[in-house]
Amino acid sequence: MKAMVLKGVVSLDKEEQPLCLVDLPRPRPKRKEILVKVLACGVCHTELDEIEGRTPPSFFPMILGHQIVGEVVELGEEANKFKRGDVVGIGWIYSSCGSCEFCKNGFENLCFDFKATGRDAHGGYAEYFVVKEDFAFKIPSQYTPEEAAPLLCAGAIGYRSLILSNCKDGSALGLTGFGGSGHLVLKMVKHKFPNARVYVFARDPSQREFAISLGADWAGNIGDNPPELLDAIIDTTPVWRPIVVSLKFLQPGGRFVINAIRKEDVDKNILLELSYERDLWLEKEIKSVANVTKRDIKEFLELAGEIPIKPEVQIFALEEANKALIELKKGKIK
Repeated sequence: MKAMVLKGVVSLDKEEQPLCLVDLPRPRPKRKEILVKVLACGVCHTELDEIEGRTPPSFFPMILGHQIVGEVVELGEEANKFKRGDVVGIGWIYSSCGSCEFCKNGFENLCFDFKATGRDAHGGYAEYFVVKEDFAFKIPSQYTPEEAAPLLCAGAIGYRSLILSNCKDGSALGLTGFGGSGHLVLKMVKHKFPNARVYVFARDPSQREFAISLGADWAGNIGDNPPELLDAIIDTTPVWRPIVVSLKFLQPGGRFVINAIRKEDVDKNILLELSYERDLWLEKEIKSVANVTKRDIKEFLELAGEIPIKPEVQIFALEEANKALIELKKGKIK
C-alpha cells in the first residue's frame, strides 16, 4: 500500500517535504481488529506539532493522521461489530488498556496506556489502516468521507470541552480562539442550548465576522471586555496569553476549560501577570481537556448528524499531504 511517512522530527520552516511516499505491506487485522480502506483523512494542527517535535511520535517512521474515514474491507478473528462495506471513523483515541479504573468508568482518555492514532500507532495518511473494532465508529449516512473526517477531531474534542464547561441553557459561554473546534462548539451550543449566549474572542477580524455570521452574540479581540461576566470559557489557542487575560471575565465559581494538547513557551512570561485575587479567587476553576473518549466520538457523531454540521473542506490527494501541511502551517487553509 502507499503511505506518507514521517522519518524524523524536522522544522517546517526549513523543510517543506517532511513526509515521504513509500510502499508498505498491507496490514492484516488481528483478533477483534478491522482492516479499513482509507477514503479520507483530515489534516490537523497536531500533525504540525508531531513533525516539529513539540508532540513527537512514539517511534519512527510514523504514518500520521487521526481523522480517518474508511470502508471496512476485512474482519479479524472474533470481530463482529461491523460488516464488510460499513463506513467507519477513527479519531485520536487508537486504544487504551480496557482494564484500569479509568477505562472501566468510561475515561479511556486518562488511561496510562492511552495510545493516540498517528502518534503511538500508525494513522491514516495511507491507503489502509488497522484498528480494534471498539475504537471505530459508524459514520452517519448523510456525510461524505471528506465531510466526516474533520468531525473526528475538532468536533469530538470540542464536544468534550463543551461537556466539561458545564454549559446549560441560559449560560454565558466564552470561546477564546475561533478555529475548527471553536466554530463547531458554537454550532453545538446554539442547537443544544438555544437560550445560551456565546461570546467569541479572536485576534483575526475575519474570524470575529465569521463567528457573528454563525450566531455568536458578541465577538471581540482577545482581552476585550465582553458584555457580561461568563459562566464558562473554552480556550482553543496554543498560547498562554488568552488564559491570563480572560480569567477575570469569569463569574465566581466559573470554569475555564483549556482545549489544547500543549501550550507554546513563546508568551510564557505573561503568567507572571496572573493575579490570584482577581483571576482565581471566589472558587473559579481551570480544567484541561485530555484527549477524547469513545463515548465522546459516538455521541458527537450522533449530534452532528442531528444538527446537522457540514464542514467546508479542501481536498488533497494522498501524495499531496506535504502541500496540505505546509499550507496549514502558513495559514492558507480556512
